[in-house]
Amino acid sequence: MKKIISHLLILGLILAGFNEADAQRRRKQPVAKSSVLTDSVFAGLKLRNIGPAFMSGRIADIAIHPKNESIRYVAVGSGGVWKTVNAGTTWTPIFDKQTSYSIGCVTIDPIDHNIIWVGTGENVGGRHIGFGDGVYRSDDGGATWKNMGLKKSEHISKIIVHPENSDVIWVASQGPLWSKGGERGLYKSTDGGKTWNKTLGDDEWTGVTDIQIDPRNPDRLYAATWQRHRTVAAYMGGGPKSGIHRSDDGGESWTKLSKGLPTSQMGKIGLAISPQQSDIVYAAIELDQRTGGVYRSPDGGITWEKRSSAVSGATGPHYYQELYASPHHFERLYLVDVRMQISDDGGKTFTVMKEESKHSDNHAIAFKKHDPNYLLVGTDGGLYESFDLAENWRFVDNLPLTQFYKMALDDSAPFYNIYGGTQDNSTQGGPSRTDNVHGIQNSDWKIVLNWDGHQPATEPGNPDIMYGERQEGNISRIDLSTGETVDIQPQPEADENFERFNWDAPILVSPHSPTRIYFASQRVWRSDNRGDKWTAISGDLTKNQERIELPIMGRTQSWDAPWDFLAMSNYNTITSLAESPKQEGLLYAGTDDGTIQVTVDGGANWTRVDVSSLPGVPATAFVNDIRADLHDANTVYVALDNHKYGDYSPYILKSTDKGRTWRSIKGNLPQKLLVWRLVQDHVNPNLMFLATEFGIYFTINGGTNWVKLKGGVPTISFRDIQIQRRENDLVGASFGRGFFVFDDYSVLREVTEDVLKKEASLFSTRDAWWYVPRPDISFDEIKGDQGASHFVAPNPDFGATFTYYLKDGLKSKKEIRQAKEKKIKGNIPFPGWDEVDAERNQYKAEVILTVKDASGNVVRRINGPTKSGFHRVAWDLRFPAADGIASGNLANGAQGFMAAPGTYTVSLSKKVDGQVTELAGPVSFKVVQLRKGALEGASPAQAANFWRAYETTTTKVSEVNIRLSKYTQKLDAMFKALERAKAAPGGLDKQLHDTRAKIIAINSELNGSTSKVQVGEKTKPTIGNRMFAVFRGIERSTYGPTDTHKRSMEIINSQLSSLSTKLDGVNNELKQLATALKNAGAPYVDVD
Repeated sequence: MKKIISHLLILGLILAGFNEADAQRRRKQPVAKSSVLTDSVFAGLKLRNIGPAFMSGRIADIAIHPKNESIRYVAVGSGGVWKTVNAGTTWTPIFDKQTSYSIGCVTIDPIDHNIIWVGTGENVGGRHIGFGDGVYRSDDGGATWKNMGLKKSEHISKIIVHPENSDVIWVASQGPLWSKGGERGLYKSTDGGKTWNKTLGDDEWTGVTDIQIDPRNPDRLYAATWQRHRTVAAYMGGGPKSGIHRSDDGGESWTKLSKGLPTSQMGKIGLAISPQQSDIVYAAIELDQRTGGVYRSPDGGITWEKRSSAVSGATGPHYYQELYASPHHFERLYLVDVRMQISDDGGKTFTVMKEESKHSDNHAIAFKKHDPNYLLVGTDGGLYESFDLAENWRFVDNLPLTQFYKMALDDSAPFYNIYGGTQDNSTQGGPSRTDNVHGIQNSDWKIVLNWDGHQPATEPGNPDIMYGERQEGNISRIDLSTGETVDIQPQPEADENFERFNWDAPILVSPHSPTRIYFASQRVWRSDNRGDKWTAISGDLTKNQERIELPIMGRTQSWDAPWDFLAMSNYNTITSLAESPKQEGLLYAGTDDGTIQVTVDGGANWTRVDVSSLPGVPATAFVNDIRADLHDANTVYVALDNHKYGDYSPYILKSTDKGRTWRSIKGNLPQKLLVWRLVQDHVNPNLMFLATEFGIYFTINGGTNWVKLKGGVPTISFRDIQIQRRENDLVGASFGRGFFVFDDYSVLREVTEDVLKKEASLFSTRDAWWYVPRPDISFDEIKGDQGASHFVAPNPDFGATFTYYLKDGLKSKKEIRQAKEKKIKGNIPFPGWDEVDAERNQYKAEVILTVKDASGNVVRRINGPTKSGFHRVAWDLRFPAADGIASGNLANGAQGFMAAPGTYTVSLSKKVDGQVTELAGPVSFKVVQLRKGALEGASPAQAANFWRAYETTTTKVSEVNIRLSKYTQKLDAMFKALERAKAAPGGLDKQLHDTRAKIIAINSELNGSTSKVQVGEKTKPTIGNRMFAVFRGIERSTYGPTDTHKRSMEIINSQLSSLSTKLDGVNNELKQLATALKNAGAPYVDVD
């Protein structure tokens, strides 16, 4: 019996195991491949980068071309590589198509200046930095790139190319920040980067943070090693393996230097060699507890002397500490810091550089070879240059490099505003678009809160009230009508301990009451009066650990270890909040230490879910984002992140039972793609978007398949993503390239795999605003007269934007043949002369969008792209140009006037070999008046009717001009023909002369006296004068015609009628003259 019971118990355990395994399998989302849901199919849906550039972003390194100082390369800590060829007047991003956005350094080959080296992954120890994938080389000044290896380095400090041999390169790799291992240390290549040999550094925590080469002896190098590690909980910025090393054999072997150097554990070290006396070497050394000093060696590093206790500070030496020796002033040193420190005595004393009207947090300096007064400095806020040795600074205000942590959208009408908290550039706000002819300028943006910016929030229905946050929970309420800010951070009671706010603490405006907000430290706070009074609705929802008791560098560490507490974020904090819009009081809180908490009663009771219980999720995962489903109270989503333990996998999960059980919905996401935020469409529950470390992804099927939105987007991290529901706009906050707007993403609601298998589809069109764009700095020029450096971000295309999809695209006979030939492995047959002629003579295929008014009248036909995939084409609301087209002059930049507000349709067709085939539509949309003027003029319909009448008259005027020009040419031909006629001088000569006089008279009536016009003398009002006067009156206004405009048109049309009759007479005379010339034996003259 016991045996039976035992067997039954074993069987039960086995079955339980099978059931659990089966449940796990059910919870796992299968990865489904789709032939149509691919990135390339949707590449035509382009996002709009709106900047801003008025505060820019962090610069990691600068390289100035040694022969042409107008050419410069800038390595952006989070934003790629940029190049200028005109000293910063304009900039071009040259690294956007590569697979890394975080850049540590850029180096120009000293021999071949077209060879550019880039080290990816910036070399700071901050909590927010991105990572790289090795070393890149360009042989054409940045036009093309090739990854040269060291893909596991993650953070590269510096690259040096041998001054006499371009094949010899040294790379200082600091290595991973969040984990041990990787490719860290000093690497050398002797074959142009094809292979690398590691000669310095260990395999765990120590990399190389700086390297210098002796300008007189390229075999002598100095390298600084740096042992450091950051976790989600703590930061240790030094260790026994940090130090200074010297090589005298080109980096093949190294000697650690020690005489006169500190014996305590060192942290980050910056090195510099005196350009004037290269035996003099300087080192800025971080020591325990943020102490340190500047050391000087007079003998190439053999002995050292401490010159001062200078060290960079603020967020910590890990963030600065680079040291520069002036090429122009012996013993002048620059120590980068919050405010630049300068020494003129070799490091004995330091003063703060003058930095009025300049951003703080310096990181890089570049000098001009022959200008001792010039400085080019890279900061957290972009580039600055001085022409008078730091007395005054010029800001480079056309580099859109802002790093946004989180964002919020308001519901301002007619255009909403975007707010974002930034890395060291405050909380910024600006418009999603403008109503002017230029777009969005730097002047359209403003700072609403200072310091580092983090989570903002807006009040629905009241765009004057918003919330902003400085780091670590310093929340403020901002009255945008006055610009006043009120600090509303909740405070503990007298008997309570301090609040642990995350570096980027979450703010949540309740979907059930616009004046109710939630905030979080280690507990959740609620306010029902916009933060004037707070109530804690939870206890400590975190694990409440002592962070210095947690492992770092592989083990728990002594109190005496080189901790940097000021560089650490608070730990055991709440990082994300959500409330179900379908069930008031159903709240979720996620933490940085691996827990999710759920309450269904507004905080009275909480249920803890450890993330380790989620399928495939590590126990250490950080809860980046929780989103309550917009359509179902039981459903919730969570995005987790384990990159602070060296794990860059995507963790995105869904629960349909309020967080009790979960399944992964990562689908086909790349394996190395950490997920920051998620947002769900408010109409289609299966349409969702992700903000990830490498772009924006969407799914139309609830996470089975994910597609990357590549159109108009560089390689960049997106840390937040939001939807403006009224406009159906998707806005992404990038960490280094500003904001990106997907205007009217609602097209994706209509996309299914079946739709994409059709030949073509035409999607719904958003209503279009009807207005005349106002001038700001110019009436028509995008940048006005402000110069090429003036930064302007684009508005959406004016008018109605049509979105369509072509499954295969339209291919010419030649393209079809070439596609077939590519599949042939053997001999390719000659197609035949008939086929070659057919290819040559084929008129190009066209995609045509036809706009009609409510009565079915064609308003406009617009040609669109013919390639496969999605496309967007805008109708500018205008009728086609009314000007006539003369043969031989087909180019015409003129345009018609706008159509009236109302209902319109658009349809899609194709034209191949003259045959038109309807593909999709019609789709209805509206044109809606945006605004009214201060004065009551004509109705929009009346104004549009006058525009149509003006266009009709324009056609008549151009017809008269074309006829006049044509008759003049014919008459000139007849004079030539008469010279060759077999007729005596006399009658025909007089007839031609009289006809010519009539043409001159008609031209004078139409366009004025040629003699007066030529010298600028006033002439009697002509039809052309009157037309232009009316045009000036109605071109930039929806007010409608004045009485003067109407009377002018009456005069014009009366005069046109008379001129047309006269031209008919001239035409008859020309025909008669042609007959007479023919009879006189003259050559043929075309008069038809």
